[in-house]
Amino acid sequence: MGFSGHVVFARGERPLLDAPVFDALGAEAKRAVHAWPPRPGGWQTLQFHHGVWEDAHLGGLVEWTGAPVCAADVSDSSVGLVTGVDTGGRRWQAWLNLDSAAALLVEEPEDVDDTSLWAVSDEFAAALSRKRAELDAEVPADAEGARAWAAAAGVPDTDTAEQSRIEELLRSHDTFVEDLFDLLLDELGFPRAQAHDEDEDDDEDRTQD
Repeated sequence: MGFSGHVVFARGERPLLDAPVFDALGAEAKRAVHAWPPRPGGWQTLQFHHGVWEDAHLGGLVEWTGAPVCAADVSDSSVGLVTGVDTGGRRWQAWLNLDSAAALLVEEPEDVDDTSLWAVSDEFAAALSRKRAELDAEVPADAEGARAWAAAAGVPDTDTAEQSRIEELLRSHDTFVEDLFDLLLDELGFPRAQAHDEDEDDDEDRTQD
C-alpha cells in the first residue's frame, strides 16, 4: 500500500515540529513524523500520517514561520491535493495525478444500487471523462496560483518557473504522488534538497504505510 497522510512544506530557522500547532502531539507521534532532506534557506518538508495535520494548521504555521506554507493531502500515494497559503492569507490549490483525482471526485448518482456495476458502466466512463476535462481546464489557473505563491515565498528563481512546465507537471502522472509534489517544488524554483547518504532509505520511508 502507498502512503496516506500529509506532506507539509515550510521554512523555519527552528525545526517545524517546534511550531505551536503541533503542541498537542505526544512524543511518540512526533517520532513517527518523517522529515525529508532539507532544502537550502531553511525550507523543510515533513510527512505526517492521517489524523495529525489539519487544514486549519496552515494559517498557524504561516504565522509562526512568517513565510508561505503548502501541504499535500495524499491518498494511497495515488492522488494529492496541494493547498498553499501565503503571508497575506491568499490560497491556491492544485490536484496531482488528475486521472486519480477525477475518479475520486466523480459523483455517484443517487439511484445507483450496485456501485461495482456503476464503476464499469458507460455512464461512469462519461462522468469520469467530464470530470477529468473539468480538472484539466483548471490547470492553467492552478499553475499560475502556484507560481504566485512561490514568488511570495521569495524564491530567487521563481521567474524561471515557466507556466507551461508547471502545467505539464500538474497534468502528469507518477506512481507515487509524493514524488510529483517534490518535483513541483523543484519546478517552482525552490532550492533543491541537500544530498545525503540515505536517499534510498528516505524513498522507502515516503511510501511506507
